[in-house]
Amino acid sequence: MQRSRFQAEVLALWHLAWPILVGQMAMVGMAVVDVAMAGHASVQDLAGVSLGVSIWNLLMISVMGMLMSINPVVAHLVGAGQLSTVPSMVRQALWKALGVGLLALVLANGSVMLFDKMQLEPKVHELAIDFVWITSLALPMFAVYRVLYGYSTSMNQTKPLMVIALLSLLLNITINWLLVFGMLGFPRLGGLGCAWATLITVSFNLLALLWWMRRSPAYRSTWPLGQFERPNWTHIKTLLALGTPICVTHFAETSAFCLIALLIAKFGSLQVAAHQIALNFSWVVFMVPLSLGLALLTRVGQSLGANDPTLARYQSWVGVLLGMGFAVISAVLIALFSTQIASAYTRDAAVIALTAQLLFLASLFQLSDATQVVISCAIRGYKVTHTPMVIHLTAFWVFALPLGVTLGLAPGWMPFKPTKPMGAAGFWIALIVGLTIAAVGLVVLLRQVTRRAIVSHRVQVCSAKPMGTGAG
Repeated sequence: MQRSRFQAEVLALWHLAWPILVGQMAMVGMAVVDVAMAGHASVQDLAGVSLGVSIWNLLMISVMGMLMSINPVVAHLVGAGQLSTVPSMVRQALWKALGVGLLALVLANGSVMLFDKMQLEPKVHELAIDFVWITSLALPMFAVYRVLYGYSTSMNQTKPLMVIALLSLLLNITINWLLVFGMLGFPRLGGLGCAWATLITVSFNLLALLWWMRRSPAYRSTWPLGQFERPNWTHIKTLLALGTPICVTHFAETSAFCLIALLIAKFGSLQVAAHQIALNFSWVVFMVPLSLGLALLTRVGQSLGANDPTLARYQSWVGVLLGMGFAVISAVLIALFSTQIASAYTRDAAVIALTAQLLFLASLFQLSDATQVVISCAIRGYKVTHTPMVIHLTAFWVFALPLGVTLGLAPGWMPFKPTKPMGAAGFWIALIVGLTIAAVGLVVLLRQVTRRAIVSHRVQVCSAKPMGTGAG
């Protein structure tokens, strides 16, 4: 019965997704705590942390994309029953992670030169640079953690990630409280305490996950650290070929958001703070479709590994429907409670008013944002990463950013522009356009990819059949 099949798939997807969601929400909760506590310290602390977080988020999410190649690889191997190959592929992914993490560390510290070109208040400038330096030390550890995270997810082991993330959130809140406000005799570091909290919690995440994996029977048959293995450049190149387009895709979207934060800085701490709060809360909401997408990647990858592309197509569209349903609900709630949401971050009336305006705009792109992230993950389950990269680059860098500059900054050399700069609101309108373009393009691509996989499978089945006698 079609209805029961749909319900069964929804339950299976949700069973895999909800621990990911709790873990992702806890991870983002750390960023919420950073921004909220910095906001209650001072507007300058909030602005400095916001700029530092922009760099951290850009590199962190790009690293996540680069290392997400392990997810479909392991999922396909699990679906095909080739568990003996999993440990070697994870070891090669860990070598890749070390290189990616160190490169990200260098890029983070080089990126602080951007702050020198901006008209920042001295305290904001100093805090932003120090924040980036401290958090950059966490990037190599974060890279290794994300490989183990992808390996665990693709093995259908998502609950350990949830538990560790919740413990990390509690640790992050405690360290922030101690260092930002100088409690229990600790030094009052203001926004800089958020950076130290990030470094400590990332270290905890990695060590805790390694400890759990080493002790749990669920990982015993595929435990990747049971032996040493030198880098295999053939396998690493395969992982790079699969991961680099995902990295560029993540960079295209995240850099658009982060670059907006840098461009808005010229309008002062008020605009920066409001933009960062609205972006921060939008990122929290985004975790729901992202978690569905990560679970969907595993489901689709395992079905394709088991040579069942028809089931993979069905799973893909069920996931898309769930993501869109959530988007409608979240859009209505954000629009209705925008002022209350802003008030949870800061007591400054001007920041609350501007943030509420931006949150209303954020509610408008929920449908497009949820659709594009769920579909992106489904397509990655097919090990297709290049075309989604092109779609995202086009949507954000060809359409969204130029439109954002036009509306937000209204430079004199532009022939068509508003009578005065719209500031952060102009950039958010442009983001709505970019996300919509990305969502439409990815819907078309998913239809093509799923059909192509089914046709290819049918051709293989027909080719494998022995020739008949031709009777009749």
